[in-house]
Amino acid sequence: MISPRPLLYVALGLLMVVAIIELSFISAMVGWLHSTARYTFVFRYGNRGVNIKGEPANFITDQGHTSNGAAGTAFVIVGLGGIIALFLRNRHNPGKFSRLFYNTWLVFNVLSLLLVLTALIYTFVVTNQHNGQNIIPGFAAQLKYGQKYPLESWTPQNWFAAMLDLDLTGDDERSDIEKHLRIMRGWQYNLIPFFIIHLVETALALWDGMQRRREPMPMYAPTKHDV
Repeated sequence: MISPRPLLYVALGLLMVVAIIELSFISAMVGWLHSTARYTFVFRYGNRGVNIKGEPANFITDQGHTSNGAAGTAFVIVGLGGIIALFLRNRHNPGKFSRLFYNTWLVFNVLSLLLVLTALIYTFVVTNQHNGQNIIPGFAAQLKYGQKYPLESWTPQNWFAAMLDLDLTGDDERSDIEKHLRIMRGWQYNLIPFFIIHLVETALALWDGMQRRREPMPMYAPTKHDV
């Protein structure tokens, strides 16, 4: 009988890698939003420079929190938890705790996969809903200093893409926005391979679980592990 275990180990490793990439991208975005992006940028309007706050008044970030939670769950519970679960379950004649831990891990595999799917759908839907929005330079020029742009709602990807359409005065600022916009789009599109790898890993884990249920019990009674 073909065993899924070698492929499961590979898929588990890939899942942890793609989850770390997701966490790294989101952490980089959040760090930048809480530092540089919370201040003001300057763009040209007419013959003068206009300050615009780095974040809009209506900033949509829940999709980032959901994706971050999905990545953390996949890495810690499915990844690290899977290493422990498989180690305990692979021992000869494992105890009740080992079996319970392994079966619980299988359940969390499915729950984690659903969370990643939710993050994938949510992120792409909310981002696509706000595609094509533009910052109106004339309206932004009338805002008081420090006042956030109040029109419409924005995701980080949409907002900073619209910022790049303005005539920004600083080349360094433009380069900085472009760099972090790539990071924002990076964690968004990384959700696609993240979900695919998680789907494969979960299928292999469930296949492994079904095979273990069919394994014959030993004819003799070897010393059973306490855990």
